[in-house]
Formats: sequence, C-alpha cells, structure tokens
Amino acid sequence: MDSSTASLLRSMNRRKFLHGSGALAGMGALGLTGCAPARRVAAPAVGTAPPLPFYDEYTPLVPIRAHADRIFRITVCLRPFRAAGPRRDIEKIGSKTIVHNYGHGGSGWSLSWGAAAGATKSAMAAAEGSNEIALLGAGAIGLTSATMLQRAGAKVTIYAKERAPYTRSSRATGSWTPDSRVALASAVTPTFAAEWEEMARASFFMYQSYYGMAGTPIEWTDRWGLSDAPRQPGARAAGVDPNVRTDRPAPVHDFIRLNDRIADLTPRPIVMPAGSTPFPTPYVTRSSSMTFNVADYSRQLLTDFLIYGGKIETREFHSPQELTELPQKVIVNCPGYGGRALWGDESIIPVRGQIAWLIPQEDAHYGLTYKGLSMLSRRDGIVMQYSKGGEDEGWNDTNETPDRTFAEEGVNVLAELYSRMAAMKKKPA
Repeated sequence: MDSSTASLLRSMNRRKFLHGSGALAGMGALGLTGCAPARRVAAPAVGTAPPLPFYDEYTPLVPIRAHADRIFRITVCLRPFRAAGPRRDIEKIGSKTIVHNYGHGGSGWSLSWGAAAGATKSAMAAAEGSNEIALLGAGAIGLTSATMLQRAGAKVTIYAKERAPYTRSSRATGSWTPDSRVALASAVTPTFAAEWEEMARASFFMYQSYYGMAGTPIEWTDRWGLSDAPRQPGARAAGVDPNVRTDRPAPVHDFIRLNDRIADLTPRPIVMPAGSTPFPTPYVTRSSSMTFNVADYSRQLLTDFLIYGGKIETREFHSPQELTELPQKVIVNCPGYGGRALWGDESIIPVRGQIAWLIPQEDAHYGLTYKGLSMLSRRDGIVMQYSKGGEDEGWNDTNETPDRTFAEEGVNVLAELYSRMAAMKKKPA
C-alpha cells in the first residue's frame, strides 16, 4: 500500500468514526464513541507491523459522568505482597496440618483458581482419607479454595471474621491482572515463573465457565491506554502498561513481569493510528480484558459453596495455637493480609490502594488509563484508582482510612480528559 492510499484510508476511517460518534453534529449528550471491529481480523505475524485497521461498524463509548458528587463510597485495600510470591507451604501445629495459601499481592482474584487447585491437592493428600477440611478466610482465595475442595470430595467449613462485602478482596479493582505485584524478580525461586504460569492458566480456564451467567459476574471489556508521552524503551513488548511512560516515575521495586508467558490467552493490544479514535492524546492503545464484577461474583461463589453443603462460621483467631481447637485435622489457611498478624508473618508487606466508586452507568462497559488514573466501568460501580507513584505507590502503608480529597482529584483527572475530548470535537473536521 503506497503512502497516498494509506493516507486516504485513514481519512475515511476518521470521518466514518466521527460521523458514527455524532462529532460532526456537535456534542449532544457528549456522544463519544469508541470503535469495535465487526469481524475478527487475524493477528499479524510476530515481528511484522499490524495492517492498517479498518472497521465496518462502531459501538457507542458512553462517557462517564465524572463528578465528585457521584462518589457513593471510597474503599481502601491493603494488598498482601510477599517478595518471594504467595506462601504455599505446609506447616504442622500439634496434630493439625496447615496448608498455607496467601500473599498474592494484587493478583488474588486473577490467580485464585490456580492457587486453590494447588492448595486442594496438598490438603487432600494430608487428610489421609478424611474428608473434613477447615478453611480460614472468605475472600477471593478462600472462597475459590473452598469450592475446589468440595469438588475434590471434601466437606468444608469456612471460619472467617468477615465475608463480602467486608473482606479486603471485595475492594479490588476487578481486572484480570495475574502478575500485578505478585513478587519481586530478585526474590523468587528458579521455579516460580513456571508455577505462576500454571496458576494463571488454571484460573483463566475456570473463568470461562462464568461467562453469560445471570448477573454477569465475569465479562470481557475493552480497555484504552491513553498518554501524551511515548512508552519508555524496553517496556513490555506484548502488553499495554500505561504506568510505564516517559512522563511517569521510574519504578523503584523490581516487580516481576510474567504476562508474556500467557500472551496466547488474550487478544494482543493494538497501537491505534493517530486520529483513529475520539481520544485527544497522541498515544492510544486498545486491548480487551476480563472484568470481575466483584459484588455478584463473590455472591455467586458463596452461594455455590452453601448449595453444595458448605458451612461458614463467624470466628476470629488471634494466634496459630487457637487452631488446635478446631475439630478438623487439616486446615487450609487463606487469610489474605490478615496472615501478617495471625502468623506474625513479617514477609507480608502491605501495598495500599484506594478506590473511588462512582454510580454505575448502564451501557458503559469499558476501562481506560490516563495520567495515573485507572478507570473501569463495572456493573456494580465505576471503580477509579488514582496514583501518582505508579506501582510503588502505597508501599508499606498500613493506613486504611479513605482520603476523600485524593479521590476527588482522581475524578477531576477523568473530567479533564472528557473536557479535552469535547474541545477536540468542536474543532472543524
């Protein structure tokens, strides 16, 4: 294709995009639109440039009402990070066998089924024929572990201080992020990458069974990475990491990057040609990712657990010795960040994250990143996580008090983006 033909196609694409979005007719109800291919286009071969995108149809990209008075709650989560990765060993306390399964950092939901499979295998082997298993914790890791144990034939009793929506994992952003703050590259064992990949693939497989269920507990949504600055040299080749930009602070900690090992599971991100989207930034990437609508998904997990005969008791433990009072011989330990206090585990480092929740909007089902803001529109709310320090922000910060001022600052960043988009629409085509 010569340069003049490519230029003509780009012009046609942009005019069609603007026509479909209502841009040529003015702002209206902000009529912002995004593009979605009407048919699947084969991925380009490795090492070759992608062909010029051409889309037959466009679907609305509903603008988010970015107003501080639409914040209906602010939550803070302390991610249970361990430099060496999740704790998965087995420990003896008196006559009890403890199977540890905690410390997944920012990857708890994403790795939960794979982590549960490993814990189940260890627990059933330790039970030596007994099918009575105790489990500590009712968060993401706890509920999936309990379900996997049931499928293996165990009778499970969950002991937990809290359950959704009070658990820390209920405050998660709800994205498929299997290598988010899961370990430090300098601290893992030589086998960690392979073990992580096994957990990630097993989890991804299980999530397929939740597509199309009532309540839409899990779905695929488009994500847009927006930036006014180019990506840093050496940023992960196959991923869309909007935090790694020349206008963002360089990371302090060497968080391990493993997503390239499972690049075959998800669609490749696309670098969008200049002028082909309604966004005002010169650098735009589009990808698709799984979204966890955590409120419905966690309720579904708990309901399934109870339907299949599971029991749950509200109980708090203050020391490992108290576990010897339980009637079960084997205990699967899934306390999340609570493991730091219960087990005196100083290897757990809290990584604080705050989310501002905006009122959900019907037909708004996408996410974007822009100037340190990560926004994801879910069925149970529009979650907005704002950061000025990238992945290092919140490191070793135990403060769980919401910061309203900081939350509103994040909302204002999104409002500024839509203002730029409105200004761009007013320019002559």
